[in-house]
Amino acid sequence: MATKVRDVMTGRPRCVTSDTPVTQVAELMESEDVGSIPVLDGEQLSGIVTDRDIVLRAVAKGKDPRGMPVREVCSSEVVSVGPDQNLSDALELMATNQVRRLPVVDDENRLVGVLSQADVALEAKERDVGELVGQISRPPEGPR
Repeated sequence: MATKVRDVMTGRPRCVTSDTPVTQVAELMESEDVGSIPVLDGEQLSGIVTDRDIVLRAVAKGKDPRGMPVREVCSSEVVSVGPDQNLSDALELMATNQVRRLPVVDDENRLVGVLSQADVALEAKERDVGELVGQISRPPEGPR
């Protein structure tokens, strides 16, 4: 059976609203040790902001991020996946769009999780260990 996004994603990610100040978003990124934060409008995903967005769209342009709402720096065209999509499809989407994290949304565009490269790496490591244990535990073929 194919691994689904829901099996690997991080559930209940921290998120912000579009009027959250950029400095508060940066502080949240630091405290949560993440490089991106989903932006919500009510319960719907409306954007995503990355540490790179903050640097390029605020700091590098000499803007004061303290009073700036995150809607001024976030990306509103968000590539996302559903929780029941195959993990392989999500990885292909990451590669095609050159993103390291994908918001996971339900049928009503409500955020249910985030899939990151780190989540995928942990899953692959666990699977490899499981396969290795299985190979070690398998009885040898042929006569003894």
